[in-house]
Amino acid sequence: MKGPREQLLYLPCIYRNTGAAIPDFLATVDVDPESPQYCQVVHRLPMPYVGDELHHSGWNACSSCHGDRRKSRDFLVLPSLASSRVYIVDVATDPRAPRLHKVVEPQELALKAGASFPHTSHCLGSGEILISCLGDPNGNGKGTFVLLDGETFEVKGNWEKGEKIPSLGYDFWYQPRHNVLLSTEWGVPKILSRGFDPQDVQKGFYGRRINVWDWSERRLIQELDLGSGSIPLEIRFLHDPKAAQGFVGCALSGEIWRFYKNLDGKWEAEKVIEVPSKKVQGWLLPEMPGLITDILISLDDKFLYFSNWIHGDVRQYDISDPKNPKLVGQVFLGGSISRGGAVTVLEDRELRQQPEPCVIQGKKIPGGPQMLQLSLDGRRLYVTTSLFSAWDRQFYPELIRQGSVLLQLDVDTAQGGLSLNPKFLLDFGKEPGGPCLAHEVRYPGGDCTSDIWL
Repeated sequence: MKGPREQLLYLPCIYRNTGAAIPDFLATVDVDPESPQYCQVVHRLPMPYVGDELHHSGWNACSSCHGDRRKSRDFLVLPSLASSRVYIVDVATDPRAPRLHKVVEPQELALKAGASFPHTSHCLGSGEILISCLGDPNGNGKGTFVLLDGETFEVKGNWEKGEKIPSLGYDFWYQPRHNVLLSTEWGVPKILSRGFDPQDVQKGFYGRRINVWDWSERRLIQELDLGSGSIPLEIRFLHDPKAAQGFVGCALSGEIWRFYKNLDGKWEAEKVIEVPSKKVQGWLLPEMPGLITDILISLDDKFLYFSNWIHGDVRQYDISDPKNPKLVGQVFLGGSISRGGAVTVLEDRELRQQPEPCVIQGKKIPGGPQMLQLSLDGRRLYVTTSLFSAWDRQFYPELIRQGSVLLQLDVDTAQGGLSLNPKFLLDFGKEPGGPCLAHEVRYPGGDCTSDIWL
């Protein structure tokens, strides 16, 4: 937390489903306030193919490799949801101008691991790279994991052992001190890729469980059911490696659950936050969930942040007492319930009136807050507005037409509190190739959501 301030950000930018038949690219953004190129894209690395749907990324090495002088953050591991390619990007030779190092083709994932739709990438203390996947090569659900060699980036095979594999996959976090890996569930790839249909939830095509794995044996040992329609997505342990607890955000139910190890060594989960749905007119359903799409925990384990992509707000909770989070900051950055839009809120258990639209530097922000990344010192929270191109197109058509944005929130790290920085706006609607969808944020020096301490 006392390290140098971030000067560069890396963001995958997506053209899939926008109507532009050009490749996705990795954007390098200058965020040094002393730089003449502050808040600008200073480099674009296009991928070799069209239609990848770049999504989340990870590192070839992170804090789990601390003490190994042979390891450093030289390569960004960038899986593609739609194409199932994994791009390995060299960010060490020239951090301001990354270059493509290797492409792991989808056939390699299919033949060696029976996997597709790669999502979350974490480095391991062994030097290997572990990637969670959502499906099999036919687009069916399969909560499997793929191991990459940390030097050659060849697919080594599946991480898991044993016959029992979850039917769905998504995000994961591991903690060797407690001999555990926890994974979550989004949905069946070929179903969610066509857009969201509420009936698909009732048909069992979307997730509801935290899956508990024995870390050393690589076997599924428990399933924590969070209820039908919960859709648990991002999962985070507390950063303190001694802590046997953390949080998971459930998208559709609008809930945050705390998971923990009980006195008998088993894992349990309890609901600690609930975002009430709003009764509305002019929307897909008569009740509108918040749709919690991203969460993160500050490096000092003091604050939890999450985004309500549909309602349009980002929240900050004090988790000094993890069993009883306290709301200490909230700001609306767009969303579907803004005043003057198509949606009328009929009943709201939280707000007295619909929030004003988010306007910064004369631009009304399209979409809603989605991916989050916190500066290492905890003072700046970066926010993007694209979730997944097929869902962006369905819920926020203006996001497809205008492109997404990158915003920055100022954080009160003493008492809690969030405020929009009016001087920071990066509009991806003005890209040379046309409007695109910027997604996740990474720093060259590591960040709150990729580093795991052993």
